[in-house]
Amino acid sequence: MRTFALGDIHGAYKAMMQCFERSKFDYKKDRLIVMGDVCDGYPEVKQCIDEFLKVKNCDLVIGNHDMWALDWALRGDMPEIWTSQGGDRTMASYNGGPMPKEHIDFLKNGQLWIERDEQIFMHGGFNFDVALKSHSAEALVWDRSLLDMAWKMEIAGRQCQLGKYKDIFIGHTTTELYNTLMPIHACNVWNLDTGVGWSGKLTIMDVDTKEYWQSELSKDLYGGLPNQL
Repeated sequence: MRTFALGDIHGAYKAMMQCFERSKFDYKKDRLIVMGDVCDGYPEVKQCIDEFLKVKNCDLVIGNHDMWALDWALRGDMPEIWTSQGGDRTMASYNGGPMPKEHIDFLKNGQLWIERDEQIFMHGGFNFDVALKSHSAEALVWDRSLLDMAWKMEIAGRQCQLGKYKDIFIGHTTTELYNTLMPIHACNVWNLDTGVGWSGKLTIMDVDTKEYWQSELSKDLYGGLPNQL
């Protein structure tokens, strides 16, 4: 079994299928860790989750957009902060609702973090000086300070390990903000959100070898940005 981590998808099913094909991902033998933000962005959230349900070993690290989508699916919540950031397209992918129970269960089963040997996977980040269980869910899905700290140390030429984990895998913050469409490796932090939710690419990585594969630019796959479709 190989273990893969898949960056923030944001409804870009076409990009996801390219990543599966290019990495030769095996639905029956390999493990997939989804780094969160499956929802909100391009208009194929339903197709993405349908595909994940075909994977024998699939784990979701829940993201902030997934939490918003789950609030809508369970309680009908539609705050403007969500609908204006892709929530309207998540609802449209389900023809306005309801979301199927198996899709709700997929999101409800999402974890705030996953530990694997000396690796940890989470959507946003954490304070490595504080016990994980002491963090709020909001902190773990929204944090950007861990990546910012690692990046500043990296460009300063400081080789370091933040916390006890050999590898920390995150998403949430598009690498486009750092002027690259490749995964960022800074200290022991790996950021796999390479901007597919905007105009960038989706990335899937073998977390043992660190080999990765990417989709084409999402704006080319869909003929525009999410808010233009």
